[in-house]
Order: sequence, then C-alpha cells, then structure tokens
Amino acid sequence: MKDIKKIFAVLFVLALAITACAPAAVEEAAVEEPAAEVVVEEEEAPVAVCEEEVVVEFWSTDNEEDRIDTYEAVAAGYMAENPCVDVRIVPIDESSITQRVATAQAANRLPDIIRMGVEIMYPFALDGLLSEDAAGAVIAAVGEDDFRAKPLEVVTSSASGNYMAVPFDGWVQALWYRTDVFGDLGLAAPTTWDAIDAACDTLPGEGNLLYALTLGTAPAEGYPHQVFEQVAMSNNAWPFDADGNVTMDTPEMIAALKFYTDLQRCAMPGPQFWRGARESYELDQSGMLVYSTYIMDDLVDGSGMEDGGTIEIAVEDLAEKSGFAPLMEGPGGDSASYGQLVVLALTADADPEAQAVVEYFLTKGYIDVLKLSPMGKVPVLKSALAEWKGLSEYFAYYSDDTLTQIADGFETANRWLYNPDYGPVEIAVIGDIQGRNLISQVISNIALEGIMTPETGAAFLQTEVEVLLADRSE
Repeated sequence: MKDIKKIFAVLFVLALAITACAPAAVEEAAVEEPAAEVVVEEEEAPVAVCEEEVVVEFWSTDNEEDRIDTYEAVAAGYMAENPCVDVRIVPIDESSITQRVATAQAANRLPDIIRMGVEIMYPFALDGLLSEDAAGAVIAAVGEDDFRAKPLEVVTSSASGNYMAVPFDGWVQALWYRTDVFGDLGLAAPTTWDAIDAACDTLPGEGNLLYALTLGTAPAEGYPHQVFEQVAMSNNAWPFDADGNVTMDTPEMIAALKFYTDLQRCAMPGPQFWRGARESYELDQSGMLVYSTYIMDDLVDGSGMEDGGTIEIAVEDLAEKSGFAPLMEGPGGDSASYGQLVVLALTADADPEAQAVVEYFLTKGYIDVLKLSPMGKVPVLKSALAEWKGLSEYFAYYSDDTLTQIADGFETANRWLYNPDYGPVEIAVIGDIQGRNLISQVISNIALEGIMTPETGAAFLQTEVEVLLADRSE
C-alpha cells in the first residue's frame, strides 16, 4: 500500500512539472526574443613542453652584420615552427675556419652546420669531419632534381659516390664584352681562344678603345691566377695528374701560358689587376673584361676608385651593351668556366635536427639569403631562378638571356681545387700556389719582364710545386 502511494506521488509531481513547462514553451514559440549574446573565452594556445631543448650550432662565413641579422631572422622563423630547437648562428672568418674547426674537434665541440667555400669542404670530408648521410638526406628532402647538375657533381665524393655537403649558392666568372662593338665589327662572341685572339687584334683603335682588354699581370695579386686558371682548364691543363704527380710543365700548361701572356700585345700596359681591368672597361678604354657577376651594379653606377669617388661611366647604357661569356673553349675542344660554390656542410656529429634546419634555409629561408647579394649569390636551385631574377634592381639592366646564362654558369664552373681526383695534400698545395702567387709571378716574368718564356715559366712552376708537394707530404 505504501508503495502504491509512493507511485501516485511521483506521478503527481511529474504532472505538475509538465503543466508548468507547457505555457512557457508555447509563449517562446509565439514570440521570438533576441538570443542572449554568448561570450566564449579564448583558450590560450598550448605551450610546447620540451623534454629536452635541441641546440643546433650554425657557423657562417657570411659574417657581415646585416648578413648575420638575416641568418638569425631565418633561424627565428624555423624556431617559431619548432619551439624545442635553438638555432645559434655563429659568424666566423673564412680565413680562420680550418683552425677553428681543428680547435673545436680537439674539444669535441664541432658545430652542427658550417657554411663555407667548397674548396674547404674537400679536406674536411677526407678527414671524416662531415656526414655524407646527412648531406644526402637533405638533398633528397629538398629535391635532388631541383639542384643544378654541376653543383651536385662538385660535392660528390669520388671515393664513395655520396654527397659530401649541400650546395647553397655561389658566383661565376665571365668574360664581359661590348656586344655593340663586337656586332659592328662582325666579331664572334669571345668564347673560344680563336675568337678572343681575333678580338685582341681587332679592338684596339676602334672608336674610343685603346685596348682590347686589361690583362691580369700584377705579380703580387691573385687576379692573374684566377683568370689564368680558367684558361688552363679550357686546355685541360691541371697541376696534378690522377696519381698525384705534378704536371705544371705539360704541353697543355705551356700552351695556356703562351696564349694568356700573348694577350698582352693588345692589353693595357702592366702591371695590372682587377681594379685596372674594371676601370678601363667602364671608361670605354677596353672592350673586354674578365670579372665575376659582382660587376653588374658597377656597370650601371660606376665602381668606387681606390682614392675615393666613383668612376663616371663613359658609355651610355653600358650594362645593356655588355655581353656575358662564362664559358671558354680551348683549341682541343675542352671548355671551362671559373666559379665559386658555397656549401652548407653537416658535421659527422651533427644533431639530426640540423638536417631540417639546412632544409629550411634552402626552402622557406632561401630567397631571404639570396637577396642579401643577388649578384654574388646565384641560386643552385632551379626553382629559385625566376624569383632570383627579381631580387636586384640592377638585373633590369640586363637581358633575361644574360641572367639565365649567369645561372647556367654553374653547369661548367670549375676550379683546380674542385678536381675529385685530388686529395687533401694536392688541395693544400694548390692553396700554396695561390697563396704565394706563383702563377702571377710567372705571368709577370713572361708578359712584362721578358725574363721567362712559357717553357721556362712552366719549368719553374714544375720545380716550385714539386718542392711544395714534398713539404706537404712529410
């Protein structure tokens, strides 16, 4: 009986509740009232919890203040996406990089990433300081097919067939020439020894031109060596053979010395180096100039003079009238251009996170780095070429064909140092040849002093380099 009463009581309460709710429901249906504003409090973004922060140390030979600022900005972009990684940009001087690395290695404190010229990469790789696996992984992640072929070839180990470092940027050297004058005279572009010889004999005395070119002949300057090396490679002349024997007195080297020094017949009186070459071209005194892509703004605004001031360009629209010939072909059909390739190398002990940092610098941060100096930072990635062409106001003064040729200069750019057959000893000796200006001295002795011939100059180089090789082999 008590249970029945309880049931009736529950039913009675439910009935009252339904009756009480019904009128309100009808009223809400009949009259729409404005909905109350709902305030939703924004939730704070979750803070990344790092069990352990990863530090990636990045040494850069792009060490000027504005360049380091850019590298740090790119690194900050990466760290914003990867808050558990601390990328530290460390500016270093390229001339001291070997000592810095040796000291760091002794302390077991190698950096993770090093930006450097490719010539430094070779001895580091041969000493086992670099990670080929890491370099290959980055190149694959960026897209192997996107890299220009020659930079990949240059960083490929002849011993393992693997990549020693990741190509980054660089510049190429070329023979710039007056297309308007060459066209008027019916001269072919100076891309072969024969065409250069023809221009040498034709240009002096034409219009305002006093000389065909200014030849690098100053015995204490590196410029003559830099230009001669391209001439030598175009005739298949190298300082060592594949077995490491000195080959400075071969017929190919003698012919290269003869061709180069014979050009003095149509050149500005020496001794000369890059400054005189640049100024004589800008002043309409010579019709050819060997220089890197860094010349592009100078052909528009005029270059700075040694004693202050700026050269006043003597030729209207000189940049637009300047052709670009990076490739030189010798009489035997060999061809070469001279250039510098910069790489990002991952050290053997680099944290795996460093690979992602290098990849970021070659993708999201790449254009920011290139725009620091577009004329001297030619992209190694095909996908960056179109955007690179718009990075400098000075590019507007040059044809699209010239800009494409500059980018394509990587395909043939070479150096004695780049020879994959050479080991650390040969590379060190080549550095000694350059550091002591042996080539420049011989060129001066042949072209200006007349105290050597190409044959005796080659014999002198053979003896000197054999001594250097012996010293380095001890």
